[in-house]
Amino acid sequence: MRIELQQIGKRYGKVTALAGVDLDIPSGARVALLGANGSGKTTLTRVMMGLVRHDGAVRLGGQPAWPRPAALAARIAYVPQIAPPWAAPVGDVVAAVAELRRIPIDQFAAMAARLGLELDAVAGRAFRGLSGGTKQKVLLALALASAPGLAILDEPTASLDPEARSRFFALASEALGDATVVLCSHRLDELRTLVDHVVVLADGKVVWSGTAERYLAEHVAAVIELRVDGSDESWLRGHGFARVAGGWWRRPVEAAEKLVVVPAALAALGDRIRDLAVRDAERVAPQPGANHA
Repeated sequence: MRIELQQIGKRYGKVTALAGVDLDIPSGARVALLGANGSGKTTLTRVMMGLVRHDGAVRLGGQPAWPRPAALAARIAYVPQIAPPWAAPVGDVVAAVAELRRIPIDQFAAMAARLGLELDAVAGRAFRGLSGGTKQKVLLALALASAPGLAILDEPTASLDPEARSRFFALASEALGDATVVLCSHRLDELRTLVDHVVVLADGKVVWSGTAERYLAEHVAAVIELRVDGSDESWLRGHGFARVAGGWWRRPVEAAEKLVVVPAALAALGDRIRDLAVRDAERVAPQPGANHA
């Protein structure tokens, strides 16, 4: 489903939430929508779903998104960052979605099982009484099993444990197929795994747009941390490491530089290295005026 946004504007009283947003997202693209709180991400996704009035024009799959046609709504799947406080039992929620989507309930149950959740075990429980991780698995199962044309995922793995997150990554490409995906997330593993393009908002405007590969190269650094036996600190200090708490030595590096520094440390320090960790860390987000096509 192609997404065409032309001069999208939205105000809430005196507050400008969106100011002249132009985007053309091809059908089948997988886009991360990034930005600080208040940047306009939530408003823009609601505009895409036809949930709020706005200035400018939105077309989804060639059709106007406002007012939202029922046939178009049926092709959109949405996973919110904060699960809705539904009091209805999980079984009723699933049954309602199955009826609206005209999809057998067994299809949702099979998808939930692949995420590590047996729907029958929670079918009689109120949705709002589930743990955060279980709520997220239910919502993800409903979205993935719906075979949407457009999937809007807002921090989809925030409440999941590492195993469930891995299951979701393995399922996403298969289940979403050719769907267009809009992902709101700053998790580096999600940017690497789920998207091919990144759009950054600030103050309701697009301030950066480009490939995910380029975004990660420009905005992600790495931190190398070592714990070493022995008192010889000359190599560490000479190669930019600084002592930190717990006996660790730390050095921030560029993303590509870690491929040089880590082998050098292993060669120089050898079996004196007790622990070694390499962590990715996001740099400060792009500022207005730093737009890239």
